[in-house]
Amino acid sequence: MMETTESQQILFVCMGNICRSPAAEGVFRKTLEDRAPEVLIRVDSAGTHAYHVGEPPDSRVCRAAERRGIDLSSQRARRVTEDDFRVFDLVIAMDELNYALLMELSPSEYHDRVRLFMDFAPQVGSRNVPDPYYGGSTGFEEVLDLVEEASLGLLVYLRGSNSRKAS
Repeated sequence: MMETTESQQILFVCMGNICRSPAAEGVFRKTLEDRAPEVLIRVDSAGTHAYHVGEPPDSRVCRAAERRGIDLSSQRARRVTEDDFRVFDLVIAMDELNYALLMELSPSEYHDRVRLFMDFAPQVGSRNVPDPYYGGSTGFEEVLDLVEEASLGLLVYLRGSNSRKAS
Protein backbone atom coordinates (compact mmCIF):
# COMPACT_ATOMS: atom_id res chain seq x y z
CA MET A 1 0.00 0.00 0.00
CA MET A 2 1.32 3.44 -0.87
CA GLU A 3 1.98 5.88 1.94
CA THR A 4 -0.35 8.87 2.07
CA THR A 5 2.63 11.13 2.79
CA GLU A 6 4.30 10.15 -0.47
CA SER A 7 3.30 12.19 -3.47
CA GLN A 8 4.20 11.21 -6.99
CA GLN A 9 3.62 13.28 -10.09
CA ILE A 10 2.41 11.88 -13.41
CA LEU A 11 2.08 13.68 -16.74
CA PHE A 12 0.01 12.20 -19.59
CA VAL A 13 1.02 13.34 -23.07
CA CYS A 14 -0.53 13.22 -26.54
CA MET A 15 0.00 15.47 -29.54
CA GLY A 16 -2.35 18.42 -29.02
CA ASN A 17 -3.51 17.85 -25.42
CA ILE A 18 -7.22 18.08 -26.27
CA CYS A 19 -8.34 14.44 -26.63
CA ARG A 20 -6.29 11.52 -25.35
CA SER A 21 -4.13 13.03 -22.62
CA PRO A 22 -6.98 15.03 -21.03
CA ALA A 23 -9.03 11.80 -21.09
CA ALA A 24 -6.14 9.95 -19.42
CA GLU A 25 -5.76 12.67 -16.80
CA GLY A 26 -9.49 12.60 -16.00
CA VAL A 27 -9.81 8.82 -16.01
CA PHE A 28 -6.73 8.33 -13.83
CA ARG A 29 -7.98 10.93 -11.34
CA LYS A 30 -11.30 9.05 -11.14
CA THR A 31 -9.47 5.73 -10.80
CA LEU A 32 -7.53 7.14 -7.85
CA GLU A 33 -10.67 8.64 -6.32
CA ASP A 34 -12.66 5.39 -6.67
CA ARG A 35 -9.99 2.77 -5.95
CA ALA A 36 -7.22 4.45 -3.98
CA PRO A 37 -8.42 7.63 -2.26
CA GLU A 38 -5.50 7.35 0.17
CA VAL A 39 -2.95 7.70 -2.63
CA LEU A 40 -1.62 11.20 -3.19
CA ILE A 41 -0.59 11.67 -6.80
CA ARG A 42 -0.45 14.89 -8.79
CA VAL A 43 -1.84 14.29 -12.27
CA ASP A 44 -1.53 16.60 -15.27
CA SER A 45 -1.53 16.42 -19.06
CA ALA A 46 0.24 18.16 -21.93
CA GLY A 47 0.90 17.93 -25.65
CA THR A 48 4.05 17.53 -27.69
CA HIS A 49 2.78 20.29 -30.01
CA ALA A 50 1.41 23.75 -29.27
CA TYR A 51 -1.59 23.56 -31.63
CA HIS A 52 -4.24 24.07 -28.94
CA VAL A 53 -2.50 25.81 -26.01
CA GLY A 54 -5.06 27.35 -23.66
CA GLU A 55 -8.03 25.53 -25.21
CA PRO A 56 -10.34 23.16 -23.30
CA PRO A 57 -10.50 19.49 -24.28
CA ASP A 58 -12.42 18.58 -27.44
CA SER A 59 -16.17 18.69 -26.76
CA ARG A 60 -16.56 15.10 -28.05
CA VAL A 61 -14.15 13.67 -25.47
CA CYS A 62 -15.79 15.81 -22.78
CA ARG A 63 -19.22 14.36 -23.62
CA ALA A 64 -17.91 10.79 -23.73
CA ALA A 65 -16.12 11.25 -20.40
CA GLU A 66 -19.17 12.88 -18.84
CA ARG A 67 -21.22 9.78 -19.67
CA ARG A 68 -18.73 7.89 -17.47
CA GLY A 69 -18.92 10.41 -14.63
CA ILE A 70 -15.67 12.20 -15.49
CA ASP A 71 -15.50 15.98 -15.79
CA LEU A 72 -12.74 17.35 -18.03
CA SER A 73 -14.09 20.91 -18.24
CA SER A 74 -11.45 22.55 -16.02
CA GLN A 75 -8.52 21.30 -18.09
CA ARG A 76 -6.65 23.53 -20.57
CA ALA A 77 -4.15 22.42 -23.18
CA ARG A 78 -0.50 23.13 -22.69
CA ARG A 79 2.74 22.07 -24.32
CA VAL A 80 5.32 19.84 -22.64
CA THR A 81 8.31 21.77 -21.32
CA GLU A 82 11.83 20.55 -20.62
CA ASP A 83 11.17 21.21 -16.93
CA ASP A 84 8.33 18.65 -16.97
CA PHE A 85 10.87 15.85 -17.27
CA ARG A 86 12.52 16.96 -14.03
CA VAL A 87 9.28 17.63 -12.13
CA PHE A 88 7.21 14.56 -13.09
CA ASP A 89 8.12 11.06 -11.91
CA LEU A 90 6.46 9.57 -15.00
CA VAL A 91 5.83 11.20 -18.37
CA ILE A 92 3.39 8.87 -20.10
CA ALA A 93 2.90 8.95 -23.87
CA MET A 94 -0.37 7.94 -25.49
CA ASP A 95 1.32 6.42 -28.55
CA GLU A 96 4.67 5.46 -30.03
CA LEU A 97 4.98 8.66 -32.10
CA ASN A 98 4.60 10.89 -29.04
CA TYR A 99 6.88 8.57 -27.07
CA ALA A 100 9.60 9.14 -29.68
CA LEU A 101 9.00 12.90 -29.58
CA LEU A 102 9.23 12.89 -25.78
CA MET A 103 12.50 10.99 -25.91
CA GLU A 104 13.87 13.66 -28.26
CA LEU A 105 12.65 16.49 -26.00
CA SER A 106 13.78 14.89 -22.75
CA PRO A 107 17.23 15.43 -21.28
CA SER A 108 18.92 12.01 -21.36
CA GLU A 109 19.04 11.69 -17.56
CA TYR A 110 15.23 11.56 -17.53
CA HIS A 111 14.65 9.06 -20.35
CA ASP A 112 13.72 6.38 -17.80
CA ARG A 113 10.73 8.51 -16.74
CA VAL A 114 9.16 8.41 -20.22
CA ARG A 115 6.79 5.49 -20.63
CA LEU A 116 4.14 4.31 -23.08
CA PHE A 117 0.68 4.26 -21.43
CA MET A 118 -0.52 1.02 -22.97
CA ASP A 119 2.51 -0.80 -21.52
CA PHE A 120 0.49 -0.72 -18.28
CA ALA A 121 -2.24 -2.80 -20.00
CA PRO A 122 -0.37 -5.47 -21.98
CA GLN A 123 -3.47 -7.71 -21.96
CA VAL A 124 -5.15 -5.30 -24.40
CA GLY A 125 -2.64 -6.12 -27.15
CA SER A 126 -2.15 -2.55 -28.36
CA ARG A 127 0.80 -0.22 -27.80
CA ASN A 128 -1.11 2.90 -28.84
CA VAL A 129 -4.14 4.84 -27.74
CA PRO A 130 -5.39 5.88 -31.22
CA ASP A 131 -6.04 9.54 -31.95
CA PRO A 132 -9.84 9.94 -32.27
CA TYR A 133 -9.74 13.56 -33.49
CA TYR A 134 -10.63 12.90 -37.15
CA GLY A 135 -12.90 9.93 -36.53
CA GLY A 136 -16.43 9.45 -35.29
CA SER A 137 -17.78 9.36 -31.75
CA THR A 138 -16.95 5.65 -31.31
CA GLY A 139 -13.26 6.61 -31.38
CA PHE A 140 -13.69 8.60 -28.18
CA GLU A 141 -15.37 5.64 -26.48
CA GLU A 142 -12.49 3.39 -27.58
CA VAL A 143 -9.97 5.89 -26.17
CA LEU A 144 -11.78 5.91 -22.82
CA ASP A 145 -11.94 2.09 -22.76
CA LEU A 146 -8.19 1.82 -23.40
CA VAL A 147 -7.35 4.57 -20.93
CA GLU A 148 -9.45 2.92 -18.22
CA GLU A 149 -7.58 -0.38 -18.71
CA ALA A 150 -4.18 1.31 -18.65
CA SER A 151 -5.15 3.41 -15.60
CA LEU A 152 -5.89 0.28 -13.59
CA GLY A 153 -2.53 -1.18 -14.64
CA LEU A 154 -0.75 2.07 -13.78
CA LEU A 155 -2.27 2.05 -10.30
CA VAL A 156 -1.08 -1.53 -9.75
CA TYR A 157 2.38 -0.52 -11.00
CA LEU A 158 2.54 2.51 -8.71
CA ARG A 159 1.49 0.50 -5.69
CA GLY A 160 4.11 -2.14 -6.50
CA SER A 161 6.92 0.33 -7.14
CA ASN A 162 6.16 2.21 -3.94
CA SER A 163 6.18 -0.97 -1.83
CA ARG A 164 9.59 -1.86 -3.35
CA LYS A 165 10.89 1.59 -2.31
CA ALA A 166 9.64 1.08 1.26
CA SER A 167 11.48 -2.25 1.71
